[in-house]
Amino acid sequence: MREKIKQIKDEIAKVMVGQKGMIDSLLIGLLCDGHILLEGVPGLAKTTAVNAFSKVLGLNFKRVQFTPDLLPSDIIGTEIYDPKNGDFKIKKGPIFTNLLLADEINRAPAKVQSALLEVMQEKQATIGDNTFEISRPFLTLATQNPVESEGAYNLPEAQLDRFMFKIVVTYNTKKEELEIARRVAYKGFEEIKNVANLDDINQIKDEISQIHIDKELEEYIIELIFATREPAKYGVSELDEYIRFGASPRASIDMFKVVKALAYMRNRDFVTPVDVAYMIKDVLRHRIILSYEAEADDITTDYILTKILEVVPIP
Repeated sequence: MREKIKQIKDEIAKVMVGQKGMIDSLLIGLLCDGHILLEGVPGLAKTTAVNAFSKVLGLNFKRVQFTPDLLPSDIIGTEIYDPKNGDFKIKKGPIFTNLLLADEINRAPAKVQSALLEVMQEKQATIGDNTFEISRPFLTLATQNPVESEGAYNLPEAQLDRFMFKIVVTYNTKKEELEIARRVAYKGFEEIKNVANLDDINQIKDEISQIHIDKELEEYIIELIFATREPAKYGVSELDEYIRFGASPRASIDMFKVVKALAYMRNRDFVTPVDVAYMIKDVLRHRIILSYEAEADDITTDYILTKILEVVPIP
């Protein structure tokens, strides 16, 4: 089924120029049942990428533009009174889909965030007295704009921890942007074909579960996680004042999943330390809570993870 992975990427490349890291992360998130937070300025094809995935994989796709006046019922659904029958009917919201694009998620208030949290964690939604299961696969792909603060809310730490990845989407290269401009201005984009289905996805998941990871490498991942909680024990005591809370146990679980998926996508049957180093920032950067000292000194979680990778011995 590795050839199927190549077919999926080839189709997405019809409408996406560059951004290979984002595409790989979206695919890994889908194969590992993990939600993804995409952070980047407007115009970097975040919405285009999610829409392309839904077409290539034949999945249902819905988009919600988050705004400060959004209500939980706007995304979950509500009960509507039917005067003819004198009873209430359930109208399901956009979360009843496979791929949910939560555009500018940090613009929604706390009530909406808490409603979405149940769906992300429990894969179910409650409307009135009724609880409904969400169809699988279900993936929340949320975007947020890092440069605006007006009308924006910080996501709760509990919700951030539900995201498997936080992907920082950067600008394309000059060559890639030239290609984008030429395609849009002159010839447009090719039509995407559906080249995979749920059976293919489930078969790939089964093959990923067979990827081997050494005991020493498993222990290495746990050491990296613990180093975010107790940096002084790993020889980087200078990071102590910058970290309020380290990565959660959910980060360990997600690291075990994603490194196996990455190894599979790189045509290997085993995980290497390079896979761990490649994925650690995407999996952990949103799970480390920094102190005020870190903000004052302009210290980022990526900087902290770089330091930790330098000091934890590689098996």
